[in-house]
Amino acid sequence: MRDEKIAFIGTGVMGASIVKHLLHASYEVTVYTRTKSKADPLLELGAHWAETIGEAVKEADMIFTMIGMPTDVEEVYFSEHGIFANSRPSQIVVDMTTSSPELAISIAQKAETLGMQSLDAPVSGGDIGAKNGTLSIMCGGEKELFDRLLPILSEFGKQIIYQGNAGAGQHAKMCNQITVAGNMIGACEALAYAMKSGLDPDTMLQSVASGAASSWNLSTLGPRIIKEDYEPGFYVKHFVKDLNIALHEAERLEVDLPGLKLARKMYQELLDRGYGENGTQVLIKQYID
Repeated sequence: MRDEKIAFIGTGVMGASIVKHLLHASYEVTVYTRTKSKADPLLELGAHWAETIGEAVKEADMIFTMIGMPTDVEEVYFSEHGIFANSRPSQIVVDMTTSSPELAISIAQKAETLGMQSLDAPVSGGDIGAKNGTLSIMCGGEKELFDRLLPILSEFGKQIIYQGNAGAGQHAKMCNQITVAGNMIGACEALAYAMKSGLDPDTMLQSVASGAASSWNLSTLGPRIIKEDYEPGFYVKHFVKDLNIALHEAERLEVDLPGLKLARKMYQELLDRGYGENGTQVLIKQYID
């Protein structure tokens, strides 16, 4: 068993796979999530269960969080029952939720006043990347802390890049989501065109997904679209949240991003139609439903 004790808060689609990698690497992990049944498979693998956030973090050296919305992050960190209210000096917090850069900075500032350290470390790669341990991790915070945590992050990440001070990881993740949004529209339009033109979509993908138009969305989610598999690697409801954060930041930075505005509009329409629990590839329903 490794010396470091880890608390992991949030064991959804991504978090559960990350915890499995940590357990496989012989870390002692205590988990907390709002719905205990989601953590049961992890408990069977050796994770400890905590009834509250306070119980999860009290003995931990490092606290990882991967939860849903910025409001959830704020509550988990700043509420009277949250992390900071139950923390001690020298602990490290790593928020892997895709959240706002401003909130990441607030977490870092509060952690510093308590004698703690903080890293914002959102990820990309979806459910497959989490399962395979090949996530791209974008990190913001002190460089010394990043270097210290790199061996742990390497247990479930492949491309782990230091982006700069607190909030920089979240800014990089916004760049990622802006790119994903545009790519997803392109992938769905290509597949809709192929279907209408009489092409076999699978055969089309063999050519297009390996050429200049190649993208993770096309090669990974394209086959799911063809099979009408809309199970989430990443939820529509969370993607809309991310696109809203990106638009807010773009407006604050006075950058006009019309492609991002279009993607947000299309995904908001899907959310309004009840597709929030589906994966982002359900965007195809804007074309062929």
